[in-house]
Amino acid sequence: MKKNILTIILISFMLLINTTTVFAETVVFNWKTLKFHKPSCQWAKKCTMNCTKVDKKEAIKHGGKPCKVCGG
Repeated sequence: MKKNILTIILISFMLLINTTTVFAETVVFNWKTLKFHKPSCQWAKKCTMNCTKVDKKEAIKHGGKPCKVCGG
């Protein structure tokens, strides 16, 4: 019985970790204009010089604002 409970707790913990990881969203962040885009956005595809892929939270932390076309 104890082994079953421990197994359930372990599986629940692993699912919790995986669901928080899934919600991390990658965006294309322009370090010059401080705009971030969804990777599928037309403006993200055109950005070559000052853009890098980062986590959305990271872009916001650095003062980033969402693209008006795709909403970031």
